[in-house]
Amino acid sequence: MVGIVVVSHSHRIAEGVAELAREMGGDEVKLETAGGLEAIGDPGSSGMPEHPIGTDAVLVMQAIERAWSDDGVLVLMDLGSAVLSSELALDLLGDERRARILLCEAPLVEGAVAAAVTAKLGMPLATVAAEARAGLASKVAHLGTGSDAAPTPGDSAEGPADAMVTAVIPVLVAHGLHARPAARLVQVAAAYDASIVLANLTTGTGPADATSLNGVATLGVRSGHELEVRASGPDAADAVAALESLAARGFDEPPSASDDSRSQARGDDGSASAARREPAEARSDRDERSVDATLAGSAASPGIAIGRLRRFHATPLQVPEATVSDPDVELDKLDTALHETVDAISGQRSTVAAQAGEEEARIFDAHVLFLRDHALLDPARAAIRDRRSPAAHAWRDAVETVAEAWDALDDEYLRARAADLRSVGAQVLARILGLAMPAPRIDAPGILVAADLTPAETATLDPETCLGIVTAYGGPTSHAAVLARAMGIPAVVGVGSRVLELTEDIHLVVDGIRGEVHVRPTAEAIIRWGSERAARDAEVIRVRARASEPATTIDGTTVEVAANVGGPGEIADAIAAGADGVGLFRTEFLFMQRSSLPDEREQEEAYRAAAEILAGRPLLVRTLDAGADKPIPALAQPSEVNPFLGVRGIRLGLACPDLLLTQLRALLRVASDHPVRVMFPMVTTIDDLTAARALLARARAETGVDAWIEVGAMVEVPAAALTAAVLAPQADFFSIGTNDLTQYTLAADRGNERVAALNDPLHPAVLRLIATTVEAARSHDRWVGVCGELAGNELATPLLLGLGVRELSMAGP
Repeated sequence: MVGIVVVSHSHRIAEGVAELAREMGGDEVKLETAGGLEAIGDPGSSGMPEHPIGTDAVLVMQAIERAWSDDGVLVLMDLGSAVLSSELALDLLGDERRARILLCEAPLVEGAVAAAVTAKLGMPLATVAAEARAGLASKVAHLGTGSDAAPTPGDSAEGPADAMVTAVIPVLVAHGLHARPAARLVQVAAAYDASIVLANLTTGTGPADATSLNGVATLGVRSGHELEVRASGPDAADAVAALESLAARGFDEPPSASDDSRSQARGDDGSASAARREPAEARSDRDERSVDATLAGSAASPGIAIGRLRRFHATPLQVPEATVSDPDVELDKLDTALHETVDAISGQRSTVAAQAGEEEARIFDAHVLFLRDHALLDPARAAIRDRRSPAAHAWRDAVETVAEAWDALDDEYLRARAADLRSVGAQVLARILGLAMPAPRIDAPGILVAADLTPAETATLDPETCLGIVTAYGGPTSHAAVLARAMGIPAVVGVGSRVLELTEDIHLVVDGIRGEVHVRPTAEAIIRWGSERAARDAEVIRVRARASEPATTIDGTTVEVAANVGGPGEIADAIAAGADGVGLFRTEFLFMQRSSLPDEREQEEAYRAAAEILAGRPLLVRTLDAGADKPIPALAQPSEVNPFLGVRGIRLGLACPDLLLTQLRALLRVASDHPVRVMFPMVTTIDDLTAARALLARARAETGVDAWIEVGAMVEVPAAALTAAVLAPQADFFSIGTNDLTQYTLAADRGNERVAALNDPLHPAVLRLIATTVEAARSHDRWVGVCGELAGNELATPLLLGLGVRELSMAGP
């Protein structure tokens, strides 16, 4: 039986309320009081009352211990410090007991009576609390309908504004109220002028504020559970009706996430009554543990990977010890960090919505609601105002407290959402501290699953730990996919948001050849995929035996086969795989994830190290290709509406000439000892190339190094291909970046999985631009290479050679 504690400033009031409640509920109800303070000294001789007015946390704690029940304890309070003393009392109790105690905002007298009656019936804590909150309903209804007074604002012919409206709604989405449907519920509830509380009738947990995402989520609502809704206020009836409608349409989840559950739960008459025929736990376990499910995406990097699902985890930020000198300053820090993080997440949402649609983007709504939830904000702000903690400590502690509540849930799927909360919380904390987010990591070997990966994140991956990659969004020619291929990590991209709902540690098979992800494969399936992987590995060994031989056609034409690399560390493996040189050295990875720009000496060391490993083979370096999805933290750039069509590539280099000059001076010094080629990215006009060559001449004058160096232009913009005849006299060679050339020609974003089928480098329009470039180059005796992903497509090799391409540069593997 649930225990009840009445807390009041007045000992007499507390005892009177308890007496009335016992009269209504019976003496067997476990009901204790904590009213007033203990007397100091001898009350009889000093004139001091036996129980002075006030509240004492220790007395509240002792009352809770006397009323203790494994079914839980409901604490009712009158006002002011009674609430604070009750909260402090909870802090004095152990974690195990604290989890079973509920501080209830119900009216003291009516709430205690209703709670006592309900507790006697053996109802769970959530139901006892709900009845306590509804204690005023009969009084309000009686006075509201029996009074001749004019109606007050919000009253209607159906009853007063504050009348309690209740409903029970079944939850029939596949994984229950996980982050996305919970966020939708919170959004709907917040749109009405009503106080709405929820309780999970199936488990007896709750109540929770319907406008608190963390509160709703920690109810642990799984598929098949029933949710009690109680609302009061002017819009109560409309709010409950809206929530019933939301539940009926599967909380606006996509059909794949809701229709199956709803159809299995309906009876022949379409009602939800059949949901009770199968235990909720069995249905949920069935959904969570289904094996051999297959998710389809786009093949991004060939190979087969078998392992457990892993997610990125950020290295915890170190929060220095500090005191609160000015609460207003600390509150401003918190509010600014929250605002900036919400803006950043909203930007991500807009990008995903544009690329993948509204349904896919709704996961970000949950992340924004985390940062607007009073369950986080109120404790953090209170700690700052009370001078107990500065902003960083207050926010960190608030996030961890709520995350621990998620961790305590029985549902493995919902427990996994604690990681989402901690991740979003870390973004705020980093901004409070004025630090960059630490590089994310994988805690153990396995398959990395993420919404998407930035080039910087992908570059930090270790193939020994990251066995495979699966992303919800992105296309097969996105920069993350390109880098995955360069590192030989099997990858499937554009799988959709369902993959983000999978729990960590389950088994996955990533088929980067067919573009499939197999979820919870059977033991037989794992053996089958393992055999296919072994056969593929044997084929790699066979072809590598001849990899170092020249790539010469039957008619005697030798083609240079080079490697695309992101740093000196990738070159040795590329040479072992038969590379004739480096056809694309991506210099932006010297600049990413650092707070300062690399100086000339540091750059020279990196380029020289690469050239020395190549041992006389050519090193083709692309000057800094930053901007769009490759931002440079140390280089403050204004935001752009469409950065892919903005200041990036050579445009950035010409806008920041000192940046480009430093790079060119370093390259010239290396070119005095090794064969070095340089090419400028994103060339669009002859002016771009002329200005870039002028800076190279200036770098020669500044260094005094007169080493010969081949200078090329990247053909990534259709305008460059169409005017190649004008560019050719100023270029020693052209290197065609087919990834960007394809996306700009076909207006199909390379990172958008929804237009991946349109992003075809073998489209006639793209091939015509390649042919135009080769024809212009041949007329000026220039050579043409391809460094985009098409270069590594063996089906395209005969076509490219037939068009006149004589250099192919591709991912090392």
